[in-house]
Amino acid sequence: MLSNKEYICHDAVGLADLRASGDVSAQELLQCALSQSARLNPLMNAVVAEDADGALKIATALDCGKHQGLLSGVPFLVKEVNAVAGWPHTRSTQLLKNQIAKADSAVVRRYKQAGLVPFGSTNTPELCLTITTEFSLFGVCRNPHNLAYTTGGSSGGSAAAVAAGIVPSADASDGGGSIRIPAANCGLIGLKPSRGLTVVEADVGAAWSGMSVSHVVTRSVRDSAAFLDILKLSKPELFALPEYRESYYYTHTRSPGKLRIALQRQHPGGHPVHADCLAALDQVARLCEGNGHSIEETALPVDYAKVGAAMATLINIHVAQIVSAGLQTVATQELATGKNRDSGSSLSLTLESAGLSESSRRMAARGMQSSAAQYLAALDTLKQAERQMAALHQQFDIVLSPVLAQPPAPLGWLNMNSGDVREYASRYASYSPFTALFNGTGQPSISLPLLTGSNNLPIGVMASAVWGMDHLLLQLANQLIPGIVATAHMP
Repeated sequence: MLSNKEYICHDAVGLADLRASGDVSAQELLQCALSQSARLNPLMNAVVAEDADGALKIATALDCGKHQGLLSGVPFLVKEVNAVAGWPHTRSTQLLKNQIAKADSAVVRRYKQAGLVPFGSTNTPELCLTITTEFSLFGVCRNPHNLAYTTGGSSGGSAAAVAAGIVPSADASDGGGSIRIPAANCGLIGLKPSRGLTVVEADVGAAWSGMSVSHVVTRSVRDSAAFLDILKLSKPELFALPEYRESYYYTHTRSPGKLRIALQRQHPGGHPVHADCLAALDQVARLCEGNGHSIEETALPVDYAKVGAAMATLINIHVAQIVSAGLQTVATQELATGKNRDSGSSLSLTLESAGLSESSRRMAARGMQSSAAQYLAALDTLKQAERQMAALHQQFDIVLSPVLAQPPAPLGWLNMNSGDVREYASRYASYSPFTALFNGTGQPSISLPLLTGSNNLPIGVMASAVWGMDHLLLQLANQLIPGIVATAHMP
């Protein structure tokens, strides 16, 4: 029987290898994950729902069959925003608190087809709309490296669970930094793939007009590559598909060659960048130079304020889509039960009374008031930024920058339910200026954990490439981090 101490020494590929060799079963791996969750999750609140019985059925079926995929039998956690049939699917908002998923989402189907064993869902902020996992239907999620600090968001529960050693890898998604920021805050590897590369739901709204993509947070580069093989598309769906046709797993150990790297040290909005973040960036730059790559400090040729405003317009519209559908669902339920029979068609629940955070409510309201012309203008702005970044990448292979301008924030510092919206927006902009651009342009971008700063908290450094060059980021990451990142030192 594998001990929990042995379990956390392995990444997902390593655990699958143990099972394939006959040393452990999928059922035994699941028991380790459930034991780790029972011991550690009360401290962090990373896992918000578990289905141990359902997972045991999947694990037992795998052990009785012949499924021997690269990650077959590995216990896994799904970000609560992704639907798993029969599980709660609330998007961490009071508005959808009673929603149960009727079918698996496309990404969950891929995980199950690969032989993974989903046993629970992870915490996110409400509607995945901020970069700390605090305002949630399920309560605050805490960083396993220091419980007084944020995990980041929106994949904060997934990152906390992986960093603590509950699972070696977990489901995540990124619409503005939601893979890379939690990975940075929790000391993990977090790749945001190129737009169009990985599986998405069958509508543009679910992908936030192409800004949001699915992948995972991991403790090894090879796990990130293995999951990319699981999630990559074989033909274009909503967006253009990068041409790379080789296995990311079997090519991630290749040399990336000598890279031309643009170093971004300045905050795009003119705010200061914390010394710990710059120290981590400079350390990675030195490592890159030691591997034969050239470094040149460069300002990126985009108007960050204009790109940010365009992204905000699109996100507001998609938030309005989700909230409007939720309100309509409540209305339908009320009419079906006769709750509003005496009041005609008026609803007891409105945008103002739906229990949304102040930030979510304002975003939904702005989205409801947006026009088609504003939507198209925002898309045009992002297309212009794509062209500007494509031109930059004719000169540079990689852009190297901090993930965040500050170390992980203390809990309570960034409050999406604050009545002082200006202060919230100001803190957000000063804290996270780097990640969202690459969601707007659709470029791949990866967070790498190579330094620990003050308060025993990890600091992430971000490498970004031209669209479709995800393999190059994995090859560089493997050059810098060839092994498995250690788990947090939990009590």
